[in-house]
Amino acid sequence: MRLRTYILIVSLVAGWCVFAHAQGTKRLILKDGSYQSANKWEVKGDRVRYYSAERADWEEMPASLVDWKATEAYEKDAASDKNTELEKVLKEDKEDAEKEAAANPEVAPGVRLPDGGGVFLLETHRGQPQLNELVQTNGEINKQTGKNILRATINPIASAKQSIELKGLHARVQSHTGYPEIYLDIDSDTQTQKLDLSDHFRIVRMTEKKDYRLLGNLKISMIGNVSQEGTYVKVQAEKLTGDWIKLKPVTPLAPGEYAVVEMLTPKEMNLYVWDFGVNPNAPENPTSWKPVAPKENKTGTGESPVLVPHKKN
Repeated sequence: MRLRTYILIVSLVAGWCVFAHAQGTKRLILKDGSYQSANKWEVKGDRVRYYSAERADWEEMPASLVDWKATEAYEKDAASDKNTELEKVLKEDKEDAEKEAAANPEVAPGVRLPDGGGVFLLETHRGQPQLNELVQTNGEINKQTGKNILRATINPIASAKQSIELKGLHARVQSHTGYPEIYLDIDSDTQTQKLDLSDHFRIVRMTEKKDYRLLGNLKISMIGNVSQEGTYVKVQAEKLTGDWIKLKPVTPLAPGEYAVVEMLTPKEMNLYVWDFGVNPNAPENPTSWKPVAPKENKTGTGESPVLVPHKKN
């Protein structure tokens, strides 16, 4: 359990203890303007017997000393204040939950996207949703960068044609379904802001060669203009909460190797890509994030208890 979560739970429990104690304390308002703090009381004849909240013992006094109208009015005001405070706490709790859900949307039951952004592939393996992180790769470079992605361009010199190659025949992450969902949250680039989502990010089918995967070719004209060739897959692009974007192929992906690419302009793509494969018979991805089953509590249900935070005045 993270330290922040532990501190929050301890604070909520302490706050509720204070709140519960305050709820049990009342006031007997006396005609002289003073009051007695009491947890409860009962009137017997001309005497009122009350349990003192200060001295933790039963005491008595003449009922004629109590201003009953003022006592009743105080109880109504106190109940109203408590209800207002509780409503405020519940509202703040709901707003916090909505902010968390926006930053970390739930993409499958029990599976949420993490803080910090990045690129993730959601698939189903053996009937269970699994989330896999995709890392950027370009030749020998393969590192996790989260939102702070790498970008590179080609200097159009030396030859009229250059190929974009990825080392190795297979990506680290293999999808067991032809309909994987890709979730992206990376830093924005000013020159890509005018592109539609489906043009900004694309999925490319790679060609497997002897010991590498061919992503595409660059054609360079005599005057230095660069164009790129690649086998693009038609995708649906959707803007989610926060900065997250969802990509999903329109038709199922055939078994093979693929890459998610970022288009910098309609004809130019970032050479650092996120690669993955599609192979229904591949072993399970060892670093998959899986749904966490709720632990049974002492109430005998499978639901986790919920604490509602309370703030002291």
